Amino acid sequence: MTYARTSWRENAACHGTDAEELFADSAAQNRAKVVCGGCPVRTECLAEALDNRVEFGLWGGMTERERRALLRRRPDVDSWRQILEIARHEHDQPPRPRAC
Repeated sequence: MTYARTSWRENAACHGTDAEELFADSAAQNRAKVVCGGCPVRTECLAEALDNRVEFGLWGGMTERERRALLRRRPDVDSWRQILEIARHEHDQPPRPRAC
């Protein structure tokens, strides 16, 4: 495993959480999403699952069903990591003033 992969996983809000909570049925996954909501590496986690077509579990706040739907809608994407990092950067930018 590379350092980059290890690094984001160590910073995950779910680090040390029982894996069964993240690989549970849909009702339990919805409860586990709360942990993902404030996770500092949510983007990296979701990109890992999408880029590697991880089939099971909750990754980056998305269930396997949600990820499959996203992958079907955007089959042209080669690197989810790049797309998600750009989106995060744009989201973190302060809003521009509106012209009158």
